[in-house]
Amino acid sequence: MAKQRVLTGITTTGTPHLGNYVGAIRPAIAESKRGEFDAFFFLADYHALIKSHEPAMVHQSSREIAATWLALGLDTDSSTFYRQSDVPEITELSWILTCVCAKGLMNRSHAYKAAVQANEQNGDDPDFGVTMGLFSYPILMAADILMFNASKVPVGRDQIQHIEMARDMAQRFNHLYGDTFVLPEAVVDDVAVLSGLDGRKMSKSYGNTIPLFLPEKKLQKHINKIKTNLLEPGEPKNADESTVFEVWQAFATPAQTADMRQKFADGIAWGQAKKELFELINSHIAPARERYEAILEDGQYLESVLKKGAEKARSQAAPMLAAVRKAVGLAAFK
Repeated sequence: MAKQRVLTGITTTGTPHLGNYVGAIRPAIAESKRGEFDAFFFLADYHALIKSHEPAMVHQSSREIAATWLALGLDTDSSTFYRQSDVPEITELSWILTCVCAKGLMNRSHAYKAAVQANEQNGDDPDFGVTMGLFSYPILMAADILMFNASKVPVGRDQIQHIEMARDMAQRFNHLYGDTFVLPEAVVDDVAVLSGLDGRKMSKSYGNTIPLFLPEKKLQKHINKIKTNLLEPGEPKNADESTVFEVWQAFATPAQTADMRQKFADGIAWGQAKKELFELINSHIAPARERYEAILEDGQYLESVLKKGAEKARSQAAPMLAAVRKAVGLAAFK
């Protein structure tokens, strides 16, 4: 029996941080190593163009994210790891899906509706600043998924709508042209959400992140910036209300977690707690940091891995696109 195909897109904006690692990267790599699914991972660099018009940032982010996944142990032999822009079949399929997708479906996209709402609140034209990329990116996302007949797509709750839209487009296409696409299902990840320096969710948009592969001294400085209360050394502290403890728990063993919880109850000083947190995280990521730095230095290796992944992806995409082209009437004349 063929394995179910699971597809994960990674938007190439920003530098990976501890929250990305705990919530997405670590569990995805662990899942791929179990070998239960046919795992596809791709750098969604076309999607990045919607969010950023800074070429250097998009390029550097792509390098950093690819190097991060490789350094953390993604097995590119047992999975397919590629850059979206290296698979031209995806953008061709995106146009074909555009021709069967109702505009009204895109009108209901959360991202578009949020942009319109913000404009109206500011007294601007509803479509001020809205690009066609932002408006229609659910179609590109559908192409990413349907191109490879992915049956499972891990997403956060805020992304469920996009999988439903991909299903709608697949159903519409299948109705018009015959069964072609598998209808994908959203797998809702109850991902671990890590708090950032200010206690809010760790997010690039809040500017409160701790980048994953900071050098040791910078990592320690960032950890020292984690917001704490004014309780003095010796005063008992509530571990469940502490960002320091929350981050500790994400990296510690159960025994280490129980030990730190007791230290909080005994009134550990915040400076000491942060020192121990730094030592724990640094010991956890140091080997991967070394690999990450080496991979970043070797652009040729990084490029070769992604090109190899693109070849694997295109070996699946080319016959699928040929079937789609034939279905819609774009077949050869002979």
